[in-house]
Amino acid sequence: MIWVDREAKKIKQRNLTLEWVDDMKTPSGRAHAGSLRTIVIHDIVYKALLDLKVNTKLTYFFDDHDPMDGMPVYLEKNKWQKYMGMQLYRIPSPEPGYKNFAEYYAKDFQSAFEKINCHPEIIWSSELYNSGRMNKVIKEILDNTDVIRKIYKIITKKEPQKDWTPFNPVCQNCNKVGTTKAYKWDGEFIYYRCIPDVVEWAKGCGYEGKVSPYNGKGKLPWKIEWAAKWKVIGITVEGAGKDHMTKGGSHDIASEICRKVLHYPVPYAFAYEFFTIGGKKMSSSKGAGISAKLLSEILPPDILRFLIVRTPIKSHLDFDPYADTLLNLFDDYDRCLNAYFLKIENKIPEKKAGEVALDFARIIELSEVKPLPKKRLYLPRFRTVANLIKANNKNLVSFFEQQKQEKLNIEEKEILEERIKYAKIYLENYAEEKNLTLDTKPPTVKTTQKQNEFLKILTKHLQNQNEVPQKIVFDSIKEAKIQPREAFTVFYNTLIGKPFGPKTGDLIKQLGKDEVVKLLGESVQTKDSNKTNLFPDLKDSKIFSISPEMAQKYPSLNIGIAIIKGVNIKKNNPELSKEIELFTKSQDGLNNEIISSYPEIQSYRKIYKEMGIDWHSKRPSPEALLRRIALKKGLYNINTCVDAYNLIVMKHRVSSGAFDLDQVKLPTVLRFPKEGEEILLLGDDQPTKYKLIDLAYFDQIGGFNIYFNYRDAQRTAITEKTSNILLNIDGIFNITREQVELSLKENIEIITKYCGGNVEFAGIVSGKK
Repeated sequence: MIWVDREAKKIKQRNLTLEWVDDMKTPSGRAHAGSLRTIVIHDIVYKALLDLKVNTKLTYFFDDHDPMDGMPVYLEKNKWQKYMGMQLYRIPSPEPGYKNFAEYYAKDFQSAFEKINCHPEIIWSSELYNSGRMNKVIKEILDNTDVIRKIYKIITKKEPQKDWTPFNPVCQNCNKVGTTKAYKWDGEFIYYRCIPDVVEWAKGCGYEGKVSPYNGKGKLPWKIEWAAKWKVIGITVEGAGKDHMTKGGSHDIASEICRKVLHYPVPYAFAYEFFTIGGKKMSSSKGAGISAKLLSEILPPDILRFLIVRTPIKSHLDFDPYADTLLNLFDDYDRCLNAYFLKIENKIPEKKAGEVALDFARIIELSEVKPLPKKRLYLPRFRTVANLIKANNKNLVSFFEQQKQEKLNIEEKEILEERIKYAKIYLENYAEEKNLTLDTKPPTVKTTQKQNEFLKILTKHLQNQNEVPQKIVFDSIKEAKIQPREAFTVFYNTLIGKPFGPKTGDLIKQLGKDEVVKLLGESVQTKDSNKTNLFPDLKDSKIFSISPEMAQKYPSLNIGIAIIKGVNIKKNNPELSKEIELFTKSQDGLNNEIISSYPEIQSYRKIYKEMGIDWHSKRPSPEALLRRIALKKGLYNINTCVDAYNLIVMKHRVSSGAFDLDQVKLPTVLRFPKEGEEILLLGDDQPTKYKLIDLAYFDQIGGFNIYFNYRDAQRTAITEKTSNILLNIDGIFNITREQVELSLKENIEIITKYCGGNVEFAGIVSGKK
């Protein structure tokens, strides 16, 4: 069950006669893309309540009674500066055809959110004030100024000035509301001053006077106004950004005023994370970031809505149109839509896989903009569409009909036409060369023996067979007895210089079979003449060995070993932190399904199963690290050595371990434990007893890790006092020597980069003699 359905169930249990869901915004400029997240969140809460048969209403509150307090960068300062401090609805529209400044920008945003199927009833704050609907709560607020002053003091730990009065009158001389300060309420009039320098963004006129606070003659401060709005409108459900929901923040103040002054139930609340573009927070009043309208022109409406719906509210949502994010987004949408097709076909699998499929299908239902299909459709992959357009393929309908092996129906052609439209927008404005390439020069790619054999078999079959290219590729994978991921990686790297691309059959058609045979043939010849290892075999058992019993049972073992002396380890390093942050951002679309598909993770899970370990509760270290990223939990900062090798672990999904060499008594050995052997693990105060089938590293003192790559011993832990390091890289099953060597190489490079030191020794020990 996804988050919104859980929230809706809780709300339903209150059994109110009407649940009134509301969201709000000040129309102070072009609404930034982040504003779309808030309206969609409230819209899906509203729709989830409707699905539960709850009597529900949805409104959107445009606070046009607020002052202009920021100058958007796209407005001419000399022309608009004079309006700073005036209420937005009193300022003229930047373009003809609108009543005022507020309506112009509000309508611009409204057109963006209606495009993605959000249709709330609109409420204008100026109408609430000017019609007199706010009069009663204004009096309640002013009559209880002392109570509100105490609320501020308790929550913010600061007491307002003695003459503080919670109301901002409109200056009767200059019509500004942002520069006035009320200092007295006598039960009939507000006494105020319009102060020249009370704020930096507007200049008051110096006027002093008195005015009735009713019928739009001023406004409440917004934290107090928030509570007043709840009562006047009748709102029962409203979320807010996490900045407003922090302890002692805006929501706490509004809630206390609601309870103790207005005597109105505080609406059901939930906090949500920020929506950023390329990692940058946005502001409407300053004109910072991509506008909601522009974002709605970059993505099809259903894909844009899906982007927001699929992200849990407590997860930060970052969208970068220049990176692979957009291409991956379409793939994720198609994956969820296929789950929806399973649901309507009554083919949802059992257990955990079924739960995931139902969640995916629910995300699609709540992402609906136009009516969802009533039966399964063929979905032309967006990445392939973009690749074909880039390759100047003119007949995309024919291409995808060949792929489908029958004619596209009307709905499928409409999907293709839409994707062609948005692929062109992407290619013209956002695609980077690294995202889409069709380089026909064979790059130099290091391959394993299995990968090289696969390329030979594939080349031979492409030359001699007239089967569908996709089938030839998969038949070659089976014949070579190679993992599909290994095969695809070398296939794409050889042809286009990156480890992924369009479907293999599509790429062969794009480049032409003859050209592919030529490129693969040249690559195979290059590999055959340049086969070398990065590191020598280690035959010195005085440093490390694999026990004969272990090697016999697990001949696929490949262990990388290095000794680095003279390191200088610190708590952290800003450049290393930046590297880790960049990698984390590059994994934006990572999820548990993707992590589970990696052959390296599958290899570690397999050895855990053979040791009798439940990998659901004890995760192999690469999986544990990647899951923290996928779940947006962030990574622990240990020290520059551990943080550095963890980065390489995540990049290659091959586990590494570093140990304080001065606490290790050589030689070390990877062996099965003996009866009664124990280990005191990091973070524990009691030793853990080994099982006789565990894989573990031992020195002459005892074990210094457990379950191959799960946890390490306290006595050999890397700290800021460590001077010399023993480094282990753990390869087994489908993790090849080449992968272990690459991981060892990059571990050495990054550790010496951030910790210094000299490599005294490095080599590989294999289980297969």
